[in-house]
Amino acid sequence: MLAAERHERIRAVLRAEGAVKVVDLAEILDVSEMTIRRDLDVLDERQELRKVHGGAIARGNRGVEPPSTAKAARQHSEKVAIGRAALDAVEDGMTIAISAGTTTLELAKLLRGRGSITVVTNSISIFSELTGHPSEPNPVVYLTGGSRTPSDALVGPIANTALDAFRVDAVFLGVHGFDIESGLTTPNIAEAETNRRLVATGRRLLVLADNTKYREVGTNVFGLISDVHTLVVDDGLDPQDRVALAAHVENIVVAETEKI
Repeated sequence: MLAAERHERIRAVLRAEGAVKVVDLAEILDVSEMTIRRDLDVLDERQELRKVHGGAIARGNRGVEPPSTAKAARQHSEKVAIGRAALDAVEDGMTIAISAGTTTLELAKLLRGRGSITVVTNSISIFSELTGHPSEPNPVVYLTGGSRTPSDALVGPIANTALDAFRVDAVFLGVHGFDIESGLTTPNIAEAETNRRLVATGRRLLVLADNTKYREVGTNVFGLISDVHTLVVDDGLDPQDRVALAAHVENIVVAETEKI
């Protein structure tokens, strides 16, 4: 198979799946993993995809906001591991804020039955997860209200006004992308403002993000990387990238992903 044919097959897989692993491409195309890595280098240089540890993800435009249903299927095991690792930061008696997101939702699933905590959220999915179990001692949960984005976030003036009324011990934030130079970003300008208000409610900011979010840059900046007290990321983040981030983030927690 010619290189051009392999490249088109790789592009087709990314269009369909959004992300792909080197080992899977090698099997699909019946070539070595080294060949696939070279192909990904070429396509990354052309900005047709973005290489990540162990594979590649589709490179969207900075203003494109994928729906939450599409994001939920990507890096699921990594998101579960991140949620599990972030759970250690939630102590009984705390009041916390949890932003909308498929990674923060994994944390919320683990907080069911924690009747001793209070949660502020701008996510209908997280609100439902924490209040939809009448047989359990659910947390006290406040939902902001607002306009719903494709990423399942409630944003806008109603959400912002609601958040201004709260002060919490810690904010658990999902992000579209995080980058040392560009900071914390999202493709949605209204979500950026709501995220600023959400961050302002807390004494500590914990960002929950899988490795594919590193160096992803959306159109709208809502925070600096130095604003992050704790970054919870999966073990797919390259060790060199961890070292680079450690110079800007006070604490990095690496969640070990279960290998299937």
